[in-house]
Amino acid sequence: MEAIITADVLRRAGAEVAVASVEPGATTVAASWGIKLAADALIADLADAEFDLISLPGGMPGSSTFRDCKILENMVKKHVQNGKLYAAICAAPAVALGTWGLLNGLKATCYPSFMDKLPSEVNAVESRVQIDGKCVTSRGPGTAMEYSVILVEQLYGKEKAEEVAGPMVMRPQHGVEFSMKELNATSWNVGETPQILVPIANGTEEMEATMIIDILRRAKANVVVASLEDKLEIVASRKVKMDADVLLDEAVKQQYDLILLPGGLGGAEAYSKSDKLMGLIKKQAEANKLYGAICASPAIALEPHGLLKGKKATSYPAMWNKLADQSECNNRVVVDGNLITSQGPGTSVEFALAIVEKLFGREKALELAKTLVFV
Repeated sequence: MEAIITADVLRRAGAEVAVASVEPGATTVAASWGIKLAADALIADLADAEFDLISLPGGMPGSSTFRDCKILENMVKKHVQNGKLYAAICAAPAVALGTWGLLNGLKATCYPSFMDKLPSEVNAVESRVQIDGKCVTSRGPGTAMEYSVILVEQLYGKEKAEEVAGPMVMRPQHGVEFSMKELNATSWNVGETPQILVPIANGTEEMEATMIIDILRRAKANVVVASLEDKLEIVASRKVKMDADVLLDEAVKQQYDLILLPGGLGGAEAYSKSDKLMGLIKKQAEANKLYGAICASPAIALEPHGLLKGKKATSYPAMWNKLADQSECNNRVVVDGNLITSQGPGTSVEFALAIVEKLFGREKALELAKTLVFV
C-alpha cells in the first residue's frame, strides 16, 4: 500500500518516479497481502543514477530485504552525504535507515511496534509524519497519504502540495475516528470468509484498488482481483503496473458476496463498457447481494446502467452532477442497503473500513484502523 500511494502521489505532482525492485533479477514484486507489482527497473540498474528523493516503503520482510541490500544501502548513504532528501515509512525507518546509522541525532518515527528497534542515538517521536532536516519518516499504511503529500511539499513547496492534496479528497483531520452515512440498514453478515471481487483495468486508480484489496484481505476476506484486459498485468492511472489474480472471463464463473469497483476514469470507463462485468453486477443487485464503487465508478459505471436507481450514493466530487440523486453526495462514505459508495483516493481507507464494519462489526474495523495507524 505504502509503495503504491507514494508513487501515485509523487507522480500527481509531476515527479519522475522510478519504482525499483531489490529482488535479485526480478522486476515482479510480491508485495504484502498478495498484491503483485511490476517495478520499472532493478535496483542494480539504478545504482549510479542521481535522485532528488529516495523513499523506502515499509512492510516486512520488505524492510529487512532493503536493509540487507548492499547496493541500496550504498545508494542511500551516498544520497544522504550529498545533502539530498530521504524518507522511509512504517518498519523501514527502524529496520533500514536506523541500522545504516542514517537517523542518528535526528527526530524520527516509525511503525508503533518497531519504535523500540530505533537505535538509542535516534530521538524517537510518535508523530504521524516527522521531518528533521532532509529526513522524513512516518508510521504506517494509514499515514502514507500524509507522508506522500509532505514529500511533495519538501520537493515542490506548500502550494504544489495543496494542489495535489485537494483533488484526492483527503481527511480534514488525520487520525480521528471514521464513520459512514447509512440508510436502509440491512445485515451484511455473509459468513466468516466473504468472497469479494475487485475488477481492475488499464486506468484504474492504483491507490484505491490497493487500499481496498489490502484492507479486506487483512480482515480475512477472500479477495479475487480480476483483469478486464487480455492479460493479467494492467497499467493503472498513475502508471503503476499491477498484476491481477485472474482474467475477468475466469472470475465471472464464480459467485461473490460483494463486488467492488475502484475508481480512476479509464478504469471506470472500462467497467462501464464491459457487458460481462455489468451483467454480473446487475445480477448481483437483482439478487439483493452486495456491490459498491468509489470515485469515478459510481457515476461512470453504475449510474448509466441503472445500478443507482432508487439508491442514495456519492462519487468523486467533480462527478456529482452525473448522479440522478445528489442528496447524500457530501458524505465521504454512503451505505444504502446492499450498496456502498465513496468519493476518492482520500476516502479509500474509510470506504474499506466501512465494508469491514458491515461484514465483521465495528470492533474489527477499529482494530484494523489502529493496526494501519489510521486512527
